[in-house]
Amino acid sequence: MREELVRRFEDFGTRTALYDHGTAVTYAQLLKRIRDIRERLALHGVRPRETVVVHGDYSLDSVATLFALHLGRNVVVPVVTLTGTTLDTLVEHCRPGHLVRTTANGVEIQDLAEQAAATGRDLAEPGAATGPDTAEGPAAVHGRIGDPQAAGLVLLSSGSTGAPKVILHNLDVLVDQKLEKRPRRRENALNILMVLMFDHIGGINSLLSTLLVGGTAVLPRQRTPDEICALIERHRILVLPTSPTYLNLMMVGGYHRTYDLSSLRLITYGTEPMSDELLRRVHRTFPGVRLLQTFGTSETGIATTTSESSSSTYFKISGAGVEHRVVDGELQLRSRTQFLGYLNYDDDSLTEDRWFRTGDLVEEAADGYLRIKGRAKEIINVGGEKLLPLELESVLMGSPLVEDCVVYGSPNAITGQSVCVDVKPRGPLTRAELRRHVTEFLSGRVEPFKMPTKINVVDTIEMSDRMKKLRSRPSADGE
Repeated sequence: MREELVRRFEDFGTRTALYDHGTAVTYAQLLKRIRDIRERLALHGVRPRETVVVHGDYSLDSVATLFALHLGRNVVVPVVTLTGTTLDTLVEHCRPGHLVRTTANGVEIQDLAEQAAATGRDLAEPGAATGPDTAEGPAAVHGRIGDPQAAGLVLLSSGSTGAPKVILHNLDVLVDQKLEKRPRRRENALNILMVLMFDHIGGINSLLSTLLVGGTAVLPRQRTPDEICALIERHRILVLPTSPTYLNLMMVGGYHRTYDLSSLRLITYGTEPMSDELLRRVHRTFPGVRLLQTFGTSETGIATTTSESSSSTYFKISGAGVEHRVVDGELQLRSRTQFLGYLNYDDDSLTEDRWFRTGDLVEEAADGYLRIKGRAKEIINVGGEKLLPLELESVLMGSPLVEDCVVYGSPNAITGQSVCVDVKPRGPLTRAELRRHVTEFLSGRVEPFKMPTKINVVDTIEMSDRMKKLRSRPSADGE
């Protein structure tokens, strides 16, 4: 299928493939850059099946490097934020041979094997990694793919509850799935804004879904609501992939009034559950736009979904490549694009028959539609009574004085946990006034054990770089 990818890019020719921070890049130019980078990689000693870290966010060079490494049958590790700890983790469990940095000044290629030798660490030393991979050298990870002609993709989990998991995929499977779709005609090609991260399964999915059918990917410099809405207006964006938290930021900031967003035809939202009240707000704000809930995981890829309607949080997993089942309230998936394993953890998230336990708790309707209730690990247990944060957040978002909120559990010596909430108020309210309002608003609407024991007033609701609300707290003191 590599030949088909190159042929499509050649056929798309003068179509615009990317807007790289405002500069139009045709498919012909993208293909030339891919070939140039392949030559540079070869000159720097990058060999087929070697693992290569690509450090950088969306740009012509990062996208071209991704495809160059795919064509070279390498294992690609995209990383937007590369800390010393992250690099140590990758060296330990992936044994990359080279690091490619894509910057405003171009592409820099660093030989990690030479660096390791200089620091006394041998990447080819047997047993250097502590994970399941015990083969030797920078091509060690490739052996886990099981196909010497395939390319690989390594993704890191967000690591919100500990060290990130190092997740291995067969990149050929992800690419081939997109190549099965027919190219769009030039006049019907979609332009899609790359809001989701370059090193996230949602971002990779958006990029492949756009370029392999002849669409245009618009690459932002920053992911602020101001810049994203300005790009929607400037490029007449049709499709916006994003998250519920990010949509709320756009609405709260009034950016939908500042910019002309009338070009939007579809907003897809995922990465975290959408509350019913927030969806109602989004639907009112964008009445002519179809809203589609997406679902996927770093381990299983992004599933094809169908929302019950733009005003419903119920959806179906409708793609032929993904099976699903619900066991004890938890959604389990088995997909064609399923990961090959963790490189630093045991595969205990897989059942004996290879179903992936997503950790998402769902409600299943009689007609087969599903509704995400929240993550199992986020359950707040108050003296044996259990609460999912999304339930309380959805109620609170119905208050005219609550702009946004996040609910989380806090350790409690008596009940095990207590309910805490951070609230961003709407309008000029004192802390005492808002706290009183929250208590009065929830009274009679929720059971007593769900009433927050701590109500913190905040200026902003913290969001991860993957556009999810941050629920974990280093301490539970509050105010």
